[in-house]
Amino acid sequence: MTRLAGKVALVTGAGAGLGSSVVTRLAAEGADIIAVDIDADRLADTAARVRAQQRSVVAVHADVRDQAALAGGVEAGAGQLGGLDIVVANAGAYENPGPSWTIDEDVWNRSIGINLTGAWHTVKAAAAALRRRGGGSIILVSSTAGIKSAAGASHYSAAKHGVVGLARTLANELGPQSIRVNTVLPGAVNTEITNNPATFARLRPDLDNPTENDVAPVLAQRNLLPMPWAEPEDIANAVLFLASDESRCITGQQLIVDAGQTQKVA
Repeated sequence: MTRLAGKVALVTGAGAGLGSSVVTRLAAEGADIIAVDIDADRLADTAARVRAQQRSVVAVHADVRDQAALAGGVEAGAGQLGGLDIVVANAGAYENPGPSWTIDEDVWNRSIGINLTGAWHTVKAAAAALRRRGGGSIILVSSTAGIKSAAGASHYSAAKHGVVGLARTLANELGPQSIRVNTVLPGAVNTEITNNPATFARLRPDLDNPTENDVAPVLAQRNLLPMPWAEPEDIANAVLFLASDESRCITGQQLIVDAGQTQKVA
């Protein structure tokens, strides 16, 4: 598979979950990878998987809130791999602390810093390399919480709404330079963000120690399709489409991958 042959892709939050799946999918299509993550051990595991696919990888241990560290790593990676064509701003954090007026300042700032400012930092770090390449594709990972409310997580919803606005503005700013900018908006995904004891307890407060099997029917009821969540590979496939030349006329758009959750009326 060579849909991305000769391309170099930057992926933040590459160490686990959705980011790791995106890296694996893009590398399988021929892309070399600049992988960014704050967790050094997980980052090393992702890099090893890329090398096992016979692709080149530069691992950047950085926090997306640290503009200087991120920019330095991206520039070094682009220099080592010969350029940059694709940017996937995926690094994110989710907490559900409760009503807006109860959210701690640190929790609010962490969500905005990672989910929104981190996406902005990623584009800032990558824009010059994309321009040198004569164009490219930027994909910002938002969420269905970026187009509808997320009760108990207003900090996350505000950040993800901001990501959509950021992408729309960037599409206007970068379009004349042949750089496309789109967002992918996942619903529930089978990763640690969804599959964890705290989320299970929130979804099934009627049970002591609920399990994945207990919450699956609750999540499935929210969707049009008979499934509780998407797999990470489903989101990675959407990212691949927007990264590839198959979407060369698409920019400023939101690709929702949520099993129909946001369209369900009853």
